[in-house]
Amino acid sequence: MGDEPPEPRSTVVVVDERVDPATGPGVDADRWGRFAADVLAEEGLRDPRVELTVHFVDERPIADLKAEHLDGDGGPTDVLAFPVDDPGGVPAGEPVLLGDVLICPSVADRQAAGAQRPYEDEVALLLVHGILHLLGHDHAEPDETAAMQQRERELLGLLHVR
Repeated sequence: MGDEPPEPRSTVVVVDERVDPATGPGVDADRWGRFAADVLAEEGLRDPRVELTVHFVDERPIADLKAEHLDGDGGPTDVLAFPVDDPGGVPAGEPVLLGDVLICPSVADRQAAGAQRPYEDEVALLLVHGILHLLGHDHAEPDETAAMQQRERELLGLLHVR
C-alpha cells in the first residue's frame, strides 16, 4: 500500500542543438522531457518502448527543414513534427519510434512576446502541438483545427504548470 511501482512512461530524449544556447531563451531539457512524457501518457502512450525525440534548434536549420519538407519559403517556423512509426502499426513488444518534434526557441520567444504570454507557455503549446501531429492530428480543415486546438487546451490545462 503506497509502495506501488511507478507507472511506466514513454522514453523522451530532449536535445538542445542550438549553436550557442547561451544567446537565446533558455531550454530546461529535463522539464520539457517530463512534460512530453506526461502528454504521451495522457494520450495513452505509457510504454518505455515508445520513444520521442525533442530537438531545440536554431532558426536556419528549422527554416531549411521547412523549405525542404513543407515547400515553405525558407523562413523560420516555430515547430515541426516528423512522425516515424504509427504506434498502432508496430508489432507488440517492438520499439516504437514515434518521431521527432523540433522547436525553435528564438521564434517561440518572439511569438510569446507578441501574444503577451510567458515563453514557457509558448514552448508548452508548441510541444503539445508537435506531439499531437505525431499522433495523427492535423489542422488542414476547420473541423480538424477545432479538434486539435481543443485537445491542446485540455492537455495544457491538465499538465502545464508554470
